[in-house]
Amino acid sequence: MSLGNLYILSAPSGAGKSSLINALLADLPRNEVRLSISHTTRNPRPAEEDGVHYYFTTHAEFEALIEKDHFLEWAEVFGNYYGTSLPMIEKSLEQGVDVFLDIDWQGARQIRQKVPNVKTIFILPPSREELKNRLVGRGQDSEETIAKRMAEAKSEMSHYSEFDYVIVNDDFQQALSELKAILTAERLKLVSQEIRHKTLIEQLLAK
Repeated sequence: MSLGNLYILSAPSGAGKSSLINALLADLPRNEVRLSISHTTRNPRPAEEDGVHYYFTTHAEFEALIEKDHFLEWAEVFGNYYGTSLPMIEKSLEQGVDVFLDIDWQGARQIRQKVPNVKTIFILPPSREELKNRLVGRGQDSEETIAKRMAEAKSEMSHYSEFDYVIVNDDFQQALSELKAILTAERLKLVSQEIRHKTLIEQLLAK
């Protein structure tokens, strides 16, 4: 059994998911928690680095990996493939590292079928008004795009009850503390502690 836990973090656009993940990674050592890096066939955007933001591959390379059952989950979006590498995740978990997947509720469903013990977390905004304010505040999207994102957000948020944990990102530091609390609680569960402290427990119970 692995020492690390696999987490899925999902949220509508603008709820602060990426900011929470980045803050978590900045606060905790890399040998404790990592963000899974996906494979994709789309072209890199400015400032994106291979192996840092994504593993950029060709369609042929990606399809070859599909044939080898390399991906825990994969999807085709607007003509490009996106996938989560199973071997990379397994290696991290075996090393006792908690791994986060930044995917939507549909991907969460797909992974839950293959990994029943995956931990799932959904991030909610404090209100629809605040969610819209955050999207507008980015200054990246047109009014039409923001309206589309708001409609998508309502659909995405309707699936919150499929997740194990729900965090309302109103106060950012509070939300980050709650996210860290989930990691701590999962690490302290009996099954995890029995694996982590197997030698100690055997010594304590020895005749």
